[in-house]
Amino acid sequence: MNDSALLVAPPAQLRAPRPATPVSEAIIEVISDSGEGAQRCGQSLGAIAARMGNGIWTTEIIPAEIQPPARSVAGASGIRIRIGSGHISNGGDQTELVVAFNEQVLLGRVNAGELKPGAKILLENIWAEHRDPAVVASYRAAVEALRKDGFEVHEIPLEERCREWVNDPRKGKNMFVLGILCNVYGLDAALAREQIRRIFGKKDAKVIADNIALFKAGMSWAEEHLAFKYCIPAQRASEPQIVVNGNTAIALGVMASGMDICAMYPITPATSASHYLSEAFEKVGGLVHQAEDEIAACAFAVGASYAGKCAVTITSGPGYSLKQEVLGLAVMAEIPLVVVNVQRGGPSTGQPTKVEQGDALAAIFGSHGDAPKVVMAPCSIEDCFYSVITARKIAETFGMVVVILSDASLSTAQQPFPRPQFSEDWLAPPVDLTPVPPGARAYDWDRVTGLSRRLQPGRPGGMHTVTGLAHDRASKVAYDPAINEEGLRARSLKLAALQKTLKAPPVFGGDEGALLLIGWGSTMGAIEEAVTRLRSEGLAVSSMHLRFLQPMPSGIREILERFPLAMTIEGNWSDKIEDELIDEDNRRYSALAMMLRSRFLKDIDCWSQARGQPIKPGDIVKAARAQLQRRGQSS
Repeated sequence: MNDSALLVAPPAQLRAPRPATPVSEAIIEVISDSGEGAQRCGQSLGAIAARMGNGIWTTEIIPAEIQPPARSVAGASGIRIRIGSGHISNGGDQTELVVAFNEQVLLGRVNAGELKPGAKILLENIWAEHRDPAVVASYRAAVEALRKDGFEVHEIPLEERCREWVNDPRKGKNMFVLGILCNVYGLDAALAREQIRRIFGKKDAKVIADNIALFKAGMSWAEEHLAFKYCIPAQRASEPQIVVNGNTAIALGVMASGMDICAMYPITPATSASHYLSEAFEKVGGLVHQAEDEIAACAFAVGASYAGKCAVTITSGPGYSLKQEVLGLAVMAEIPLVVVNVQRGGPSTGQPTKVEQGDALAAIFGSHGDAPKVVMAPCSIEDCFYSVITARKIAETFGMVVVILSDASLSTAQQPFPRPQFSEDWLAPPVDLTPVPPGARAYDWDRVTGLSRRLQPGRPGGMHTVTGLAHDRASKVAYDPAINEEGLRARSLKLAALQKTLKAPPVFGGDEGALLLIGWGSTMGAIEEAVTRLRSEGLAVSSMHLRFLQPMPSGIREILERFPLAMTIEGNWSDKIEDELIDEDNRRYSALAMMLRSRFLKDIDCWSQARGQPIKPGDIVKAARAQLQRRGQSS
């Protein structure tokens, strides 16, 4: 080991334990090649901090390829962990400390601008003595360049130390690093050991013992060799909490809602939700059906819903596109269905592992013909859970397709929230098999609401033909102009009936001001953090967040009238007005801005990013300041 490469403090036996510097939060990354356990390390760190009472938010860093080449700039696999003394609602801005298992994956994060200037870097030093001179040269050049750019680089002997405990360091580095980080941030070692036992609970006792030994070795190494230490104050929650990611929260919501069928076909980044269900659903009477493709999965779910209860199908953007014809059948036949679309970058195959909010317009308008659907957008990990329960109720009450637009940012992020207390009200009522009143028709649409009685198969007196063709109230195929319009009117009225029940979204910040930022889905935490920063500067900026995109709640118009400027913040494409060819006549607006402008006939601007990364609060702050300055509202 090259001692000169280490930035060290005196040996522990010669000095008192180093004092911890109090900080309100920290943003940390652990990055490696795929398969080296960086994500497990970060998830464990977040879980330990959450159990101590810290707020956390984790963001997985996933390469585009399943198994990218080792030591490649584009192949970084890992995780970002934001830990705070209070509630944390997003991944924050730039990373302050990163542990990297090689210099190439580190350079990928540096090139993407993800590291804070002067950030601390703990870098595996085995590459300095590699048998391949080209690897050594690459490593040395990277370290020199990083230090020249002002980063604080600490070369650490990960593999060398891990070999003292395991034969394959790739299966031990992550727990050694967990020990380093727990020491650096003053996290509870006893809770960490419990976490390790939980992770490896299905392994034999030696595996657990080896990983605890690696953890202790990492703590000791950090105490002996690193000159910095931090303390993030924590306050234990007053009620039980759970720490899960968005996909797991959706899966738990499916079980809590009373739905008992999930039909799916694997697709990134939605697959882990059905994986969780496949492990747990049968224990509560549910069934996961993996179909041969996305179309079959949707058809299976529609058939299961027609048979009695409401079913769910889980997918991502390309799969949602494939489901369109079957979704049209569900709309025409008025069969309740919940569709979870965990959005990713597009179009076509797009960026399977990257975040984007590009499916809003597809969810609302995607079918041929007029096919009204309810479209919801959860805004947090907790909201992922409760949105499924709400979606099932709406689907069954109104006989509609309800689409839940999650995304890759929520799907893998972890956040603590109060453990849900089960309520019987969440569940679907028993299937109604009482005799149908004489003369009742399959689609006896209510004149005001468009609602009709639901006739499950087997209900005495309810026999009728289900068709995807235009039909009359008795479900008979009909091409009469008046009957066709009657069906269209009834299906549309359901949206209006639901809209009358929705409350206006709350305004975060002041009820009136100079600028209103408007968002939907996973951007809420970053937007509200940005608003808090802007208001601390004396700027009259507020925000409004939509959980329902279709129908939009009442009261939005009145809120918009209280702000002279309004701008949407979204993770999808919009043309930049500064581009040479773009003007007010040809500019493409982001999805929500387009919908708000058309509905309320107001000049609503937009700021969006489609970089495949979660939107950062600092970027929103800059965009809001620029909007105020451009419109002369900066004070």
